[in-house]
Amino acid sequence: MSEQGPQARGTTVRAALEAALAAAPEQGLTARELSGAVGISEKDVAEHLSHLEKSLKASGGRLQVLPAECIACGFVFRDRKRFTRPGACPECRSTRIDPPAFRVER
Repeated sequence: MSEQGPQARGTTVRAALEAALAAAPEQGLTARELSGAVGISEKDVAEHLSHLEKSLKASGGRLQVLPAECIACGFVFRDRKRFTRPGACPECRSTRIDPPAFRVER
């Protein structure tokens, strides 16, 4: 059995996330896209994003969160503070939710 660990990279995970977000298109990148770009699990992305947000504030940048949206009724999760995808829509109870997207503003 081989133990699977993180891939060798030249930068830290958060620096790689920041670089991917800085190069993100106008619509931003989702947690799934970030996990593929950086090589970490999708579950770990939210934790790293919360730390990255603090680092960006200290350096004059900002992590912009493009809110999740219900596909069924169009409800937008504007006031949500978590970086994860919501489980269900509070309006229609649908679980078909378009996940939040992220990008860096300098």
